[in-house]
Amino acid sequence: MTIKVRVPTPLRTFTAGLDEVEAEGATVRDVLAHVEARYPGIQARLLDEKGVRRFVNIFLNEEEDIRFLDGLDTAVRSGDALQIVPAIAGGR
Repeated sequence: MTIKVRVPTPLRTFTAGLDEVEAEGATVRDVLAHVEARYPGIQARLLDEKGVRRFVNIFLNEEEDIRFLDGLDTAVRSGDALQIVPAIAGGR
């Protein structure tokens, strides 16, 4: 099952500049593991020992933050898309 993963600009150094990659898996965890196998080092920027890093958001089909679903165990289907969005902080 093919899932599209949209990669933000800061992480494109891991994907040879690609803004979108395809991966396979039944869950978000599986998909990210497949992306890591093809683009080593990217997963360390997304995950820590607790799961998704605090300043990283991952959305399923641009609508649902996986934190409000089943986290890394959120099921995905062929044709779904994951969007990785680094959180932006700062300001007054």
